[in-house]
Amino acid sequence: MDRSYWRTVSLVSLWQVSASICYYAVFAATPFFRDEFGLSRFSVGFVVTALTLGYALCLLPVGALIDRFGEKRSLTLGLIGLASGALLVAGAPTFALLLAAAFFLGSMYASAIPGTNKAIYDGIEAGRQNFALGIKQVGVTAGSGISSLLVTGLAGILFWQAGFLIAAGFGILVAIVFAIFYSGVGDGGTAEYPDFRALSENRPYRVLVLAGFFLGAAFFTTTGYTVLYVEESIGASVAFGGVVLALVQLFGSIGRIVTGWLSDALPGDPQVRIGSILIVQAFVGAVLFVIVAATDTPVNAAIAFSVLGFFILGNTGVYYSYMATLVTSEEMGGATAGGQLSLVLGSVVAPPAFGFLADTVGYQGSWLLLAGGTLVAVSLLLYAIRLEPPTDEPAMQE
Repeated sequence: MDRSYWRTVSLVSLWQVSASICYYAVFAATPFFRDEFGLSRFSVGFVVTALTLGYALCLLPVGALIDRFGEKRSLTLGLIGLASGALLVAGAPTFALLLAAAFFLGSMYASAIPGTNKAIYDGIEAGRQNFALGIKQVGVTAGSGISSLLVTGLAGILFWQAGFLIAAGFGILVAIVFAIFYSGVGDGGTAEYPDFRALSENRPYRVLVLAGFFLGAAFFTTTGYTVLYVEESIGASVAFGGVVLALVQLFGSIGRIVTGWLSDALPGDPQVRIGSILIVQAFVGAVLFVIVAATDTPVNAAIAFSVLGFFILGNTGVYYSYMATLVTSEEMGGATAGGQLSLVLGSVVAPPAFGFLADTVGYQGSWLLLAGGTLVAVSLLLYAIRLEPPTDEPAMQE
């Protein structure tokens, strides 16, 4: 693999790590929000909802803008916005302003997946894209893992806002580095806006996006409630909960690399083999939610959550790789935005429902809710891989 390959992958991955540190710091800080503003588990869910709602509402227009104007300027401005959002969350004096700050932070993260995926598919040659995408997607879980240790660790030494301040400073620094050294082939004003009507008529893509709703519900709710669950139900400290969340993210990163490599290395039709990998990940994840619901010691919780992270947090790279077998390269920015929108819509609905069940019937019912939703995703994916995509030249080719 040549120098230009690693230059692109390194810069895009560094951007993703920094962006995810800013964004996922909110998930790690849920115990501190509860103490600072006197929130119930149900109300904590609305902080996550505000964050992901801002993300959801901006995904489609931002995806269109990235296809139109290129990823370099979009990602640079997006990271500056994320750093600003982290500062706003840290300085929010009331619960209402916290929700507003979380919404703004989420809206700035909308540039992440469409922009970085476009950078990979525009700048990396066919045959290397799945592995590159897996490495890049590690930035999501690596950033989240770093933020969980940063926020929970510094809270015990300094104050809970300290992690957000450091995340913001790092974000500004990386934005400058990215603007100077990244030279994407996708920049310029020649691309057209995505044809969302054509995407909506793509049956396998449509089914995949529907499955993404349930996969997103599982992903974001797991990251949003891990620390709180470990503290309240298992009886461990917030710092230990931060370590468990970091393990979830670490094993999610491993899962993304392994499944990205398998997506490139296994034989057979790309649509079927990559879709099958995603199905296996989702099914095993559903089983692991049941196991998590039964854990009662810190060690068992750490082990169960780590394996859960490999399958549930480790499936997003394959989710996008499978998507790339269904749409053309010209549609990839808009298709990614639509797919990510579905993931995020799941995270808008699921966290308050999870928190409500935790308040009323206990955490066991909450985890079983996620298990059931993930099984619905499995059923949809089994149907999707049997459908023929409408294009003969998908973004993902052998």
